[in-house]
Amino acid sequence: MSGVSFNRNRVKLKKLLGIRARLALLAVMLVAPLMLERVRSLEDARAKQIAMASEEYANITLHTAETQREVVSSVETMLKSAAYIRASSGIGRSCEILRASLPTNLPWIRSIMIVSKEGVVQCSTLNMLVGLNIGDRDYFRKAQQTRDFDFSDYLFARVSNRPILMAAYPVAAINPEEDAVVVAGINLDWMSKIMAKLGGRPGISALLVDSAGVVLAAPAEEASMIGQQLNNVPLLTAIAHKALVSDTPMGSLPFTAADGSQRAISFARIPGTQSRLIVSIDEAKITAAINRDIRTAYLQLGLVCLFVLIGALIGAEKLIINPIEVMTGMARRFGEGDWSARVSHSRLPSEFMPLARAFNAMAAQLSQRERELIATNDRLTVMASIDMLTGLANRRGFQSRLDFEWMKAQQYHTELSLLMIDVDHFKLYNDTYGHPEGDACLARIGEALAGIAADNLGFAGRYGGEEFCLLLPNTSPQKALEIGETVRATVQGLGLPHITSSHRTVTVSVGVAATLPNDAQTPGELIEAADAALYAAKHRGRNSVVEHGFAKLVDKAGIAMAG
Repeated sequence: MSGVSFNRNRVKLKKLLGIRARLALLAVMLVAPLMLERVRSLEDARAKQIAMASEEYANITLHTAETQREVVSSVETMLKSAAYIRASSGIGRSCEILRASLPTNLPWIRSIMIVSKEGVVQCSTLNMLVGLNIGDRDYFRKAQQTRDFDFSDYLFARVSNRPILMAAYPVAAINPEEDAVVVAGINLDWMSKIMAKLGGRPGISALLVDSAGVVLAAPAEEASMIGQQLNNVPLLTAIAHKALVSDTPMGSLPFTAADGSQRAISFARIPGTQSRLIVSIDEAKITAAINRDIRTAYLQLGLVCLFVLIGALIGAEKLIINPIEVMTGMARRFGEGDWSARVSHSRLPSEFMPLARAFNAMAAQLSQRERELIATNDRLTVMASIDMLTGLANRRGFQSRLDFEWMKAQQYHTELSLLMIDVDHFKLYNDTYGHPEGDACLARIGEALAGIAADNLGFAGRYGGEEFCLLLPNTSPQKALEIGETVRATVQGLGLPHITSSHRTVTVSVGVAATLPNDAQTPGELIEAADAALYAAKHRGRNSVVEHGFAKLVDKAGIAMAG
């Protein structure tokens, strides 16, 4: 009794702790959604923090760009004033005024020069520059061509060999008859001081670059970058080209730096120049604290998922994977033709039992249907190749056998003969005796041909209507003629009455063809040759293979015909 009670409790326990219940318990363990929600909230906070920082530094960038624009505007105003003086006074008077009027409140202007159209400095606030030729400088030529204010890219001064920016304004913009150009040298140190407010911030890099991508100014801690190409500046290589070629006056671009860090830049063009102020923000440094919280959350999520995965793997291996493998193995065996393959119930959880029973029932039905299908196909194959009236092969079956014997004869270099046999005046026979008697006549002739084929290791078939054929492998033309005569005599010997025939009995005409198959011939040519011989036999009076002797005609393909 105790054993029966234990088994019952065991069955109940299996039902209670079935595969669905066990998977439900595993699903309860999946606390990952809660952890993912925490990670998502932290990610949102980080995104907002980055957005706020980007907006703040974009505003700082814009303000700094405005300050730089004011510097450029002050230089442009000073050059226009000097150009007006030069246009209204002679060269000597204008030089005196120029030297006396250099303002001390514009410390970024290093010097002001009046340059001839050939590019020779005629006068300057720095006497050492007088006589210097700058006619080959791009900014000088552009100012002459456009007759407008122009700001140079990064240059090295020819006298001091120090980095400098130059600005030029043609006097011709005021007085078209004057061809001189007023030029000012800009002190880069002062431009870097203006950018100092962007320095000293963790994760921030600020640079002023010209149109060629050369760094013009930077905060004190990044002063070593001045004069370098932006492509050579660490962390900014990946974004240099996009920032320089952008047509927008200001904007922001996210990018991945060379060290793999995620960064964003804000850039603004300095009006009146081709220079750009670029501020790069390192998201990792700005969001370092929240990144630590996110990493901790990811670590916790990973540990939870690991424990859940281990539990799920152990449960799934026993409750799902193994039963599926058993079912798959049985299906594979069944697919390979093992009709006895069945699933053992003892190796599966109770939830898989209905599936196993359904599989076994399906396998039994498919096995029975497969056997029936094979038997049916065999019958259909025979029916498709047999003439049901005479019991001989039909045209399809004969053609298949001819192709086979042709390849065999070609392989072994043996002769192959074919007899085409036609019942003489068969239409008159049908008209006289009726179709049932015609069918009986054809059946008697088919039976006779089957016997002759068996005696000579040949293959007999009904080619169509009242026409028969007899294929004779490994048979010479002479032997084929003898067999043809046997066929003719056997049919006549049946004594089937035919009152409309001159012979008063049913007779046949036989055409014989033989060949040694080769690549230059086809089985169809052998049929055509035998058919031609049959046609000749018909015209020789019927009931004949040959009449009064026979003649061999050999064509170029090697076909021998008797008729």
